[in-house]
Amino acid sequence: MGNEALFKISYGLFVLSAEEDGRDNACIVNTFLQITSSDPITCVISVNKQNFTHDMIAKTKKFNLSVLSTQASFEMFKRFGFQSGRTADKLSGYENNTARSSNGVIYITESTNAYLSFDVTDMADFNSHTVFTAVLTESDVLNNNESLTYSYYHQNIKPKPQAKPQDEKNNPGWRCKICGHVYEGETLPSDYICPLCKHGAEDFEAIV
Repeated sequence: MGNEALFKISYGLFVLSAEEDGRDNACIVNTFLQITSSDPITCVISVNKQNFTHDMIAKTKKFNLSVLSTQASFEMFKRFGFQSGRTADKLSGYENNTARSSNGVIYITESTNAYLSFDVTDMADFNSHTVFTAVLTESDVLNNNESLTYSYYHQNIKPKPQAKPQDEKNNPGWRCKICGHVYEGETLPSDYICPLCKHGAEDFEAIV
């Protein structure tokens, strides 16, 4: 089980989703490692604690991964982001683009070429992240579209930086490299989350 789907996920970006008490949430991640190739297939994933999705996984011990294909739009990255926030429900109004696996967790069907379901068997705390070890319980390949790599995202999906307006040149601030939102101020808080695309401070660059 899962070998073809695991090939899809071996080099792609994917939507990490979880469910708790009837509420769904998700965020985009790119940290995944398969550590066994025979049953039970065991995998490791690192999740930022700023993600509300992280809290759901830590409590329910279940999650799904939806492997994004090159058909994914920037709108998907704006919806799910690399940070899921603390309260936002990323799946609200998105029901027509999702399905549920047998573990009850949503997976994304739009611009997705495979999904995989996992049960968490162990957790390790690493300051800002938790590393989850999990066993694959279900998987399926949805189509033959090519998986989306991080380099493809930067080259073909992520908007190119816009030239800074002349009147901004003397104004200190930070610009989100993902959506262009500007934070005004000389220092960007390390825990700052973009209010538009929900990316963290690491995805901001100083306006020069």
